[in-house]
Amino acid sequence: MGLGVPEIVLELNGQTWTLDPSRTYALGRDPQGDIVFDDARVSWRHATVRWAGHGWVIEDHGSTNGTYVQGRRIQQTEIGPGSSVHLGNATDGPRVTVQGAPMAAVAAPQQQAVPAQHAPQQAPQQPYAPQQPPAGPQGPAPAGWAQQAQAPHQAPYQPADRQVPQQPGGAPQQGWQQPPAGGQVPPQQGPGPGPGGDGAGPVYGDRSPTTFHQLSLGRVMRIGRALENDLVVSDLQVSRNHAEFHATPDGRFEIRDLGSHNGTYVNGMPIAKSGSALIGPSDIVGVGHSTFRLVGDRLEEFVDTGEISFSARHLTVTVDGGKQILRDVSFGVPEKSLVAVIGPSGSGKSTLLKALTGYRPADRGDVLYDNRNLYKQFAELRQRIGLVPQDDILHKELTVRTALKFAAKLRFPADTTEQERAARIDEVLRELKLDIHKEKKITSLSGGQRKRVSVALELLTKPSLIFLDEPTSGLDPGMDRDVMQLLRGLADDGRTVLVVTHSVAELALCDKLLVMAPGGSVAYFGPPEEALNFFGYQTWADVFSAFEEYREYDWAGRWKGSQHYQMYAADIDAVAAQSVQMPPPQAVKPPKTQPWGAQLGTLIRRYLSVIASDKGFIGLMVILPAVLGLVSVVIPTDFGLKPPPPGRFNSNAGTIMLILSVGMCFAGAANSVRELIKERVIYERERATGLSRSAYLMSKVIVLGVTTALQGVIICAIGFSNRELPDEGIVVKSLPAVELCLVIIALGFTSMMVGLVISALVKTAEKTMPLLVMFAIVQVVFTGVLFKIFGSPGVEQIAWLMPSRWAISASAATLHLQTVMPPWDPKDPTDVDPLWDATASQWFTNMAILVAIGVICGFLVARLLRRHEPEVMRK
Repeated sequence: MGLGVPEIVLELNGQTWTLDPSRTYALGRDPQGDIVFDDARVSWRHATVRWAGHGWVIEDHGSTNGTYVQGRRIQQTEIGPGSSVHLGNATDGPRVTVQGAPMAAVAAPQQQAVPAQHAPQQAPQQPYAPQQPPAGPQGPAPAGWAQQAQAPHQAPYQPADRQVPQQPGGAPQQGWQQPPAGGQVPPQQGPGPGPGGDGAGPVYGDRSPTTFHQLSLGRVMRIGRALENDLVVSDLQVSRNHAEFHATPDGRFEIRDLGSHNGTYVNGMPIAKSGSALIGPSDIVGVGHSTFRLVGDRLEEFVDTGEISFSARHLTVTVDGGKQILRDVSFGVPEKSLVAVIGPSGSGKSTLLKALTGYRPADRGDVLYDNRNLYKQFAELRQRIGLVPQDDILHKELTVRTALKFAAKLRFPADTTEQERAARIDEVLRELKLDIHKEKKITSLSGGQRKRVSVALELLTKPSLIFLDEPTSGLDPGMDRDVMQLLRGLADDGRTVLVVTHSVAELALCDKLLVMAPGGSVAYFGPPEEALNFFGYQTWADVFSAFEEYREYDWAGRWKGSQHYQMYAADIDAVAAQSVQMPPPQAVKPPKTQPWGAQLGTLIRRYLSVIASDKGFIGLMVILPAVLGLVSVVIPTDFGLKPPPPGRFNSNAGTIMLILSVGMCFAGAANSVRELIKERVIYERERATGLSRSAYLMSKVIVLGVTTALQGVIICAIGFSNRELPDEGIVVKSLPAVELCLVIIALGFTSMMVGLVISALVKTAEKTMPLLVMFAIVQVVFTGVLFKIFGSPGVEQIAWLMPSRWAISASAATLHLQTVMPPWDPKDPTDVDPLWDATASQWFTNMAILVAIGVICGFLVARLLRRHEPEVMRK
């Protein structure tokens, strides 16, 4: 091929693009792509064109309608001058033609690229093993641990973003280029000064700005999603009128937020909503997925399209007592990579995931997102990170489209239109091949499809970095492969994907493998096909057995003494460890994408949709109070709930109210006792994306409160249907039944709040039922109807904490139970409960304390919910 690269020119509708062989060009409908098509048949990210070392290649990226050359649908093919490519349709789809161009425009590579089949093999020919095999009481070293072979001396090289991407089966991908002569490939990201802070490196990594904008003194440049802005950013994370640059009288420039929903950031720190900040040449302004830098009177813009590097340096996490559960973990991955993290139980995988996402920052070390310190710029960068927990993060009772609709409503700014949200949902569904399942309930999908829906939720906001925690847990081998192939496709489409997994069947699909050893240290990092050779075993089962048998062995020391370490991690480890200095809480707290009232409305509508989709739950909510009301009807009484003639008593009146009250306690608590625990994972993720804790809790209180009130009406309607009531009430004179019903409803509300406390306390849903039964039984004992409560030291004070105590007392005032029921001491007519006094003041006191208990429970629930939020947000 010589020293030159044959340059080509693409032509579309009269526009031409001269291609640079040092980069990849994205074709599709994405406005942030390189060559944009305004045709519905073209996918959002349809295909890419790149120099593959031996020729120019166009590759389809799972497009819906396909890419065609000479009428044939292709996945990948070489193109050259004279080629013609159709997108979306073989005959009349948008056509891109290829022309030749002079070769002098772009500098040639220093070394000739080689085809994939001749890519150099980097795996050592001999398995690595410790100089001295571990020995001890366990016995001799396991088979396969040979002395480390003495490899011939060679200069180690550092991995770069083009280093041997792997296809399934371990073969290098087509297009891999050999490192330059000398064996040294400069790392994509290196430590150094920059606005990222603390070794954040260059502003845009090793990339050039996406575009430039000229700033003029006295002229305001407005940024936003709306077309009337001077600088239009087609990103749904950006408000319609987001911010503006303008010059100050002294010649400096200022960025001013225009009340944006997702915030405007300077060097990763949010400026006050509708506030402003002066900016200089070293400052980086963040708006959605775009960052801006002032260079003279010119504004450089870099759009984060997903192709970012990611690295961790010396991550250490210490818990109470000084125990380290993560020890000096360092690794770095280039853009468009799929990285798997495996290891035995107790190796710190979950802790590592929390540290890498910023949910629980490490005590020492740095996490760099494209050379920007994630911990110090978490408020801005958290919008570019997607996290898919092990459990589903969507309500399974909803259809796929409905679930994504509510998620988009919560995550996108309030000024996003319904059409914009629907368009983004449709794009994600097509990308993940879920469009044929969009009207199905999530609960009816297979395990692999449900995991795709969870991934779809995260893709709504176009994250550049996606973390997944055990996405293949519980799936059969076929679904395991499907999920891993999905993640491979996400990485190929321009994202960095890191997956924590126990499955080792599909590791060949990954670019890099991180193996964690017991105690939270790194035992290996590098290509997955070299890992078993490094450990000296034939299977991963043998490796994990060795971890278990030799738990005290210095696996990290063995790794750092290996040639693999020099090849894949030495440059990351070369930077000294730093203690984590977190910014103030207001700097990391995510802004609310919508006003509190808008979030509350969305949450209420979603909760009602979940309830409406579960016909069994609705039936149970009606049957339960009906049955409890009927139970009270079977209790015989000559006088109903009416005062008997003078000299007579009606002991059954208290028993009837006892049954109705305890039934309402049970119904109210049963409504809510599972609500928070079953949505815990959903809440954790949504809270990290800006969900208001109080709006979430209030949505539960409103919906469950109305449901409980309706149940109270049913219980009272049945319970009082065949009973005579007093002629008049204490407060509602002419309607004593309404007065009693208000008491029952208030009791149900407070019991519902107690159920929320239980739901926030427990760790598993199975623990809620025993606590629910215990709560109901305790209410029976402390009502004051079965035995004398007042005047009993200790017992009376405990009864003050029970909702049923105050509810029975309020109903006793209405029913005049002081005279209807006999005194506890037959010889003393005054031996009656003082809380049963038939006065309006006592009735209001009883009701006020009953409701106050419910309000206190609400504050307690809000406090307990903090335990299930990202630790970085609890400060």
